[in-house]
Parts: sequence; C-alpha cells; structure tokens
Amino acid sequence: MSELPSPLSAAPLAHEATAQAPEATPDAFFQQGPGWVRLAVLVLSMAAGGAGWLAWQTHKRVQGLEQELVRRQQDSQGQATEARVAAKQAQELAREAAARVTLLDTRLSEVALQRSQVEDLIKTLNVSRDENLVYDLEAGLRVASQQAALTGSAEPLITALQSADERLTRAKQPRLDNVRRAVAKDLDRVRATRVADINALTIRLDEAVRLVDEIPLINQPEAVSKLSATASPASNGKASHGASVPGNTASGAAPSDDGWRSTVLSWTRGAAESVWSETRSLVRVTRIAQPEGMLIAPDQAFFLRENVKLRLLNARLALLSRQTPQAAADLRLVERTLPRYFEAQSRKTQLLQSMVSDVIAQSQQTAVPRPDDTLAALAAVAGGR
Repeated sequence: MSELPSPLSAAPLAHEATAQAPEATPDAFFQQGPGWVRLAVLVLSMAAGGAGWLAWQTHKRVQGLEQELVRRQQDSQGQATEARVAAKQAQELAREAAARVTLLDTRLSEVALQRSQVEDLIKTLNVSRDENLVYDLEAGLRVASQQAALTGSAEPLITALQSADERLTRAKQPRLDNVRRAVAKDLDRVRATRVADINALTIRLDEAVRLVDEIPLINQPEAVSKLSATASPASNGKASHGASVPGNTASGAAPSDDGWRSTVLSWTRGAAESVWSETRSLVRVTRIAQPEGMLIAPDQAFFLRENVKLRLLNARLALLSRQTPQAAADLRLVERTLPRYFEAQSRKTQLLQSMVSDVIAQSQQTAVPRPDDTLAALAAVAGGR
C-alpha cells in the first residue's frame, strides 16, 4: 500500500497541475484526480443521501407528528367541547342543586318552625288540659257543695270527691299530688260527718205545731179546776165516810133525842164544806215564777199560741232552706217562751219542750262540711301555673 502524500506537499503539485492544464472537465477531474477526492465525494454523496433519507424520514415523522397533533387537537377540541357542555350541565346542576338546597333550607326552617309551634301547642294543650281539669274539679265541687247544702245530704259531695279522685288518678300529674291528698282528707271528713234527717225534723215540728193548741196556759182556769178536781175525791170520801156513821148508828138503834141534833150538825157541816169549796173556786192563791204569764188577757191567748206556731213554722222553713242558725234561734225562742206563759207541769207542755230540744240538738248536725282543703289546693295549683 503506497503512502499518501500530506496535504502540504500536495498543494504545490496541485497548483502546478492546474497551471499546466487550465481547462479540465469534472469527469476528467474525477478521472484524473487522486483517489481520496473520489472517496470524499463518495462520502459526501453518501452523507447527502443519508441526510436526505434522514430528512425524508424526519419529514415523514414530522408529518405523522403533525397528523397526530391535529388528531389530538381535534380530540382535545372535542373533549373541550364536551367539557364545556359538561361544565354547562354541571353549572345547571349546581344551580338546580343550589335551588334545591335553598328550597330544602326553607322547608327545613319551616319544619323547624312548625315543630316549635307543635311543641308549643302540645305544651299548651298539656297545660290547658291540666287547667281544664283543675277548673272542672273546682266547679264540680262547688256545685256538689251547693247541692249538699240544699238537700242536707252528704251524698252529692261524696260522689263529687270520689269522681275527682278518679280523674286525678287517671291524669298522673305530679303537680296534682297535693290535690289528691286534699281530696282524700276531705272525703274522710265528709264520710265521718253525721247529718240529721231533715224530713224527720220537719215532721216533729209539724207535731209540735199541732200540740201548741193543746197545752194549757198558766192563767187558764181549766188547769186549776183539773187540779182541784183531783183533790176533791179524797175530801168527798172523807165526808161520805163521816156521814155514813150517823146513818149506821141510826139504823142500828132506835131514834133518840140526839138524832135530830146529829142530822142538823151533818147538814151544817155539808153546807159549810160546799160554801168553802165555792169560795176556793172564786179565790186562788198560787206561787207564780213568771208574773207576765198571768197578765195575759184571754183574748191575747190566741195570738200567743199563733205566735208560737209561727216561730215553729219559721224554724221548719229555715231547716228546709238549710239555714240552721236561724232555725235554732227560733226554736230557742220558743223554748224560752213555753215555761214563761204555759203550764210547766202539764204533760203536753213537757212533751212539746222535749220535741223542741231534740230538734235543736239534731239541727246542729245538718251542716255538711265544705271541701275547703281541696278547694285551697286547686286554687294553689291554678295560681302556680
């Protein structure tokens, strides 16, 4: 293999060759030139071809990239369009959701308001139910007290208290426990109360009114005549016994000179006794404890009896109207009047006094006790609401 000349030594030679042959063609150049030139040209041509191929490949790749970019751009535009549509739909949905949330908030506030109103209504109903129960119980007890006062019987009040106890038991309210205890206390007190029979008392007063016409007055002559009549049989017996002696002696023996004397003596004694009895009937000496009873004129006796009757009838009406103090006052006045103007030793007067005393004693039991404890407890509950 021959050694190639260096470029510095080859430069004068080339200059000389060009000077000797000034006109040379390219083919001649390639044919006449050295081998390295051809190699360089070949390398350059190959490099140019590789570059062209690379450029073509690059161009194809760039075209593919451009197409891919266009496709991707179209896809991105489509996706952007879809995204805008989705965003618009999302905005619409967000608006709808916001409207629904607002509506739900409004409805929630309305529901909360309605709930608070319902709670207030329930509380009001509970309170009003308790208040209505308290007012009903109070009204029922007051009506029962009035009925008991009018009828003189404790049954209406006992029934009302039992009904109140049952209603309080069904209510089951702790704030009404004091009322239940008061009801139980009043019920026990009313049951333990003895109430007189008004009908029996009025019947006894009717009998007393009828008996007023039969009792004797202190200044009534019939009373003294009856007392003297009870004493006259004894004196008459003695006189008859004394008169029978002369007769027996006269009948048992013969008439003597002393017969006409004994006859005259007996006749004189009988005449004296008759005169004495008549004198005693005209003049009476009695011990009087109440002088005003003897000063009543005979025509005033009728008005005295009628006055006593009116007092008894007023007491009867007072008992029927349940005015016990007024009835007791009238009966006490009658009780004081009887020994003052009427004969106290008479059996009918004593019977009338016993009737009046019994009616006074029994009339004190006609007052039915009021349920004051229950009414006070109900008033305390109604005032503490």
